[in-house]
Amino acid sequence: VRLVESGGGLVQPGGSLRLSCAASGFAFERSHMAWARHKPGKNLEWVSGIYHDGTPFYSDAVKGRFTISRDNAKNTVYLQMNSLEPGDTALYLCAIPREYGTKVEFSDYTAFGQGTQVTVVS
Repeated sequence: VRLVESGGGLVQPGGSLRLSCAASGFAFERSHMAWARHKPGKNLEWVSGIYHDGTPFYSDAVKGRFTISRDNAKNTVYLQMNSLEPGDTALYLCAIPREYGTKVEFSDYTAFGQGTQVTVVS
């Protein structure tokens, strides 16, 4: 399994970034995917998830500002981040959520990428 994130950077409040996660080594089109973020000194925080059929959902912290999507032909999942705030500053990681039978736990993961840093500062 390989997950490679890109697209992070330095942006001013109110700005936008689009993160990408290139996946390989597993059946991407049949896999649910997630984005999580890690802020210094804090626990890993789930941000957004997307089922294999493309159904998205979001944490309350980013709902209305972030959009998750996937392109199964490119084995890639995206996170469009708009109206960024200083509180969004974190290392953003692409992840594969853990499945317990038919239940998908989007805050528990079986694999991560290395992450891409997003810094929001005036």
